[in-house]
Amino acid sequence: MAELAGIPIHIEQPETEPQQYGNALPILNEIRHALERFAQSAEPTRIDLAAMPFGPGDEARLMALLGRGEVEATIDALGPTRVWETRFPGVWILDYANVDGERIALQIEVDEIPQMLRTQRADMTDSLAALDAALASVNAADPAAESRH
Repeated sequence: MAELAGIPIHIEQPETEPQQYGNALPILNEIRHALERFAQSAEPTRIDLAAMPFGPGDEARLMALLGRGEVEATIDALGPTRVWETRFPGVWILDYANVDGERIALQIEVDEIPQMLRTQRADMTDSLAALDAALASVNAADPAAESRH
């Protein structure tokens, strides 16, 4: 037995998923639960990634795991905001920037379509008034146009 005491022992732990994926894996699980809630009750979820304790490379790993789907939009309101659906339909990335192009927020939204892309009812009312004014202007300029409507 004395001979065994002099043998150095090194414990190596195999790399497990949490170490390999860092904080991306818990966020993927949160997305999975949000997607299940939405499928069952149409309850949307927004996850603020800025509030997550990302380590080096976590965000890149999460984005790689989520991938990109077919739908993408850019909104220019107080700075550019990029919105894209991941390879998982109903899971959206919203990347907000200020006018200087610096990121100010990064979110995941689980919904049919991100709230940011939905037209607000007040805007639709204004739109109806503007369309009515445009039609009135066309009708005033072309009396024959009135008979075509």
